[in-house]
Amino acid sequence: MRKENLLRHPSSRGPRSVAVAAAVAIALVGSACSKGVPQGTATPPARPSSTARIEILSPTNGQVIHGSDVKVRVALTGARIVAATTKHIVPDQGHLHVFLDNQIVGMNFELTDDVSNVKPGMHVLRVEFVASDHLPFDPRVFKAVTFQDAT
Repeated sequence: MRKENLLRHPSSRGPRSVAVAAAVAIALVGSACSKGVPQGTATPPARPSSTARIEILSPTNGQVIHGSDVKVRVALTGARIVAATTKHIVPDQGHLHVFLDNQIVGMNFELTDDVSNVKPGMHVLRVEFVASDHLPFDPRVFKAVTFQDAT
């Protein structure tokens, strides 16, 4: 079909063109409605909850630090850190993800971390206890503090 035929009103192209255009439109709408959810599959399983509670010991909320390295210390209760990465999720096992200004800066299997190259200014530090598959529990288990680098 030439370009000028596509620009004309559908009724001027003849009944076969209209039928083909309608079939294509129906196929496109049908495929758009089903994208992302394979037919015959159930709703994805819900994320498990965790028994963990987390607290950021350092830096403290509102603390002013000097230097580009921040020492992070965390207390974890009701769970333990495990080094294995697995899809077998246990509510009291996982590891820590450390975020600075909403950017991940560490995946830790310890309760301490050093965040380097912190620029001067206000920052938000968030530490989250995640499952062994690196995904969050539901509800999420995290704490956040703000601090200032006065370098």
